[in-house]
Formats: sequence, C-alpha cells, structure tokens
Amino acid sequence: MANVLVVDDEPNILLSLEFLMSHAGLTVITATDGETALQRIADTSPDLLLLDISLPGISGFEVLEQLRRSERERHLPVIMLTAHGREVEREKGLALGADDYVTKPFSTHQLVEKVKALLGERDT
Repeated sequence: MANVLVVDDEPNILLSLEFLMSHAGLTVITATDGETALQRIADTSPDLLLLDISLPGISGFEVLEQLRRSERERHLPVIMLTAHGREVEREKGLALGADDYVTKPFSTHQLVEKVKALLGERDT
C-alpha cells in the first residue's frame, strides 16, 4: 500500500484529504507546516506528497525546492494544492519541479485519479 503525505495547515482540508486518500486505499501521513513535512519525509519516505503552497513557516514552494535539491527525495512525486488560482503560481510550482497542480476547491475524483496516475507512473 502506498504512503501519501498530506501537508495543509487548514484542519478541515487536512481531514477531508486524509479521508479521501484512505478511502482510495492509501496509507496517509499528515503535516500542518513545512518544517513538519520535511521531518515526516525524512522519517517515513512517502510515495507521494500532496503539498499546500500557503503554509506557516516554510512555504510549500520552499519545501518543494528543498526536495528537488535532495539526492534522496528529488524524484518524490509532488502535487501542489492551493487556493491561489493564478497562472504565475502554477507556473512557479511546475518550474520548481511539481508533478501536478490542483486549485482548491478541487474535484475529489480528479484528485484521486491524479494521485493514482502518479503512483502508477512511479511503479513502472
């Protein structure tokens, strides 16, 4: 069973994403800020990261930058989650190495499909 780390500072979104990913048959780990996310990645080596951009402390962009510089974690699939629908933020996330980008509110079905597609690509 694949492990997904969900990082969001909004408790309601974190809970709903945790439920959604668990219901899709995935093991879920959570974090509410960038520092905790980096620690969870080091401790648990998740198979995929759902990462909010707007986090207290280290932003989602900064977490992504650190991962892409890391020899161990540079290939970790990352889907950026954000309430910011601006094209410039989407472009920044993709330029920094995000595998996909989802704007809140999002389709739960679409998000699960994106997660499963990225996990499937990684296994091949």
